[in-house]
Amino acid sequence: MIDNASKPNVTAFFEEDSSTFSYVVQDPKSNRCAIIDSVLNFDYASGGTSNSSADDIINFVTEHKLKVEWIIETHVHADHISAAPYLKSKLGGKIGIGEQITIVQETFGKVFNEGTEFELDGSQFDHLFHDGEQYKIGELECSAIHTPGHTPACFTHILGDAVFVGDTLFMPDGGTARADFPGGDAGVLYDSIQKILALPEDYRVFMCHDYCPNGRELKFETTIKSQKNDNIHVKTDIEKATFVELRESRDKTLSMPRLILPSLQINMRAGNMPEKEENGLVYLKVPINAFQ
Repeated sequence: MIDNASKPNVTAFFEEDSSTFSYVVQDPKSNRCAIIDSVLNFDYASGGTSNSSADDIINFVTEHKLKVEWIIETHVHADHISAAPYLKSKLGGKIGIGEQITIVQETFGKVFNEGTEFELDGSQFDHLFHDGEQYKIGELECSAIHTPGHTPACFTHILGDAVFVGDTLFMPDGGTARADFPGGDAGVLYDSIQKILALPEDYRVFMCHDYCPNGRELKFETTIKSQKNDNIHVKTDIEKATFVELRESRDKTLSMPRLILPSLQINMRAGNMPEKEENGLVYLKVPINAFQ
């Protein structure tokens, strides 16, 4: 039986264009909360941005008189742009990501030829989580565990009984994250997932994405028990070698995410845009053939 003091209130927000879930997670004993994996709306064709998804979160936080303590990124997303700086400017809170962000910055700083002015130390973020770190949201006990494999900087955040896995796991009928990005590794991903599956079976698990396999309705919540029993890639009777073969074979068939180029350039800066150029405009780069 889970103590109600360890069962946070979780509110999901869905951004349809990137099929991304963001969350407001509230300490049940106070008005303190965290925001996880926010989205800045982006139209690739025009280069236009908007804050409509983030404004939905702001309106919710304001209406419920919540106090934001954390704005958490589970990893450097390659499929959507973070709204963390905008949310911080309106609501406060510290922007946090895993300390291995420096590996991601090193890798993609070179890909995008960012130059010496781009710091590779994670200093764009307010806080870098380390593996096993304990922290609080109000009185709610929380922890961060390093779960690489999809990217080197992926972290799973355990907020009371609520587990936020980023892209590491999908709903059981969706399987797991791809592991073919630079720094990804299917074997490492399998080992990371075992850390998650070792959590209590009644813990709730919240998705960052859902692509509705076989046309089923949209879902964002499952349990550790359901993942162990039913996940098509990593349920308990699937061995590591089988998973690695399955994952690597599947990854060879996947196209790059539609927003990977803008997302990486912005998200490795904690959601901040590159500096404006002399004409007052911000530009993003398209490295030709870098992701073939």
